[in-house]
Amino acid sequence: MRAYIIRRLLLVIPTLLLLSLLVFFSIRLLPGDLIQIMAGVEEWRLGAGGTEEAVVKIRQELGLDAPPWVQYGRWLGDLVRGDLGDSLWTRRPVAEFIFPRLPVTFALGIMAIIVSQTIALPMGIYSAIRQDTGGDYIGRTIAIALIAIPSFWVGTMIMVFPSLWWHWAPPMEFIHFSVNPWKSIEILLIPALLLGMFMSGSTMRMTRTMMLEVLRQDYVRTAWAKGLGERVVIIRHALKNALIPVVTIVGLQMPVLIAGTVVIESIFNLPGVGRLMIFAINERDYTIVSGINMLIGAVVMLINLTVDLTYAYLDPRVKYK
Repeated sequence: MRAYIIRRLLLVIPTLLLLSLLVFFSIRLLPGDLIQIMAGVEEWRLGAGGTEEAVVKIRQELGLDAPPWVQYGRWLGDLVRGDLGDSLWTRRPVAEFIFPRLPVTFALGIMAIIVSQTIALPMGIYSAIRQDTGGDYIGRTIAIALIAIPSFWVGTMIMVFPSLWWHWAPPMEFIHFSVNPWKSIEILLIPALLLGMFMSGSTMRMTRTMMLEVLRQDYVRTAWAKGLGERVVIIRHALKNALIPVVTIVGLQMPVLIAGTVVIESIFNLPGVGRLMIFAINERDYTIVSGINMLIGAVVMLINLTVDLTYAYLDPRVKYK
């Protein structure tokens, strides 16, 4: 297993290199010239006429006068040293913007995963062991509805209609966990419920499908024939073997979860990395957008590695070479 982990970690290097190329050049394809925007802001602030010399000066100060591949080489060199660069607008380190917001996004993501699995696993197992009953049909209908209904639409409805009907709205001012833990969890609860519910639909369907397949295996029928109770057969013999594809689905949902936090944080005014991403894109702050994407890419790859290593625990037949 050690050799497998080393190979996977080494594979992260070319993957992150490819990601850095995509991130660095794609953000620069957005319409609008950042330098012209900054020159316009400077003109408004100083009340002076904008000149081509001012544009050239700003471009030189930011190092954007060099060819794109030279800019990429400089940025990549800083990235290798652990420096995410400086914000183009404020000239402050990008890390000062990202790292204070990471706990909010991580807390929201962890709570969403807990909600998702709390809903998906019991309902998926129940639908499988009660196949073609009323409960099964209800569970399948709920799963399809959760997949089909967009979470951002429901989030918007929660923000609008309760305030109109009952004069209530979710809290819009975030309180950090270190200040008031329970209040912080309360603020994150509704966004986490939304994200978790809409992640649970596909996991629920996969759990049901794999449980049905495992329940038809010979060793499960043998366990029934021995007179073992339903709970023992389901939990001890069937569930563990059915979870491998489910774990894969959960790993594949990580990028979807991160994309969901971008929208949900904007709707519920949460000071997380997703909301910072939207702000940086609107401001054309290339370095912040690039730093967030590289950090998210590294986290997703480590999560996928953890998911792969979980297979050996769930199924001893899985060997890593």
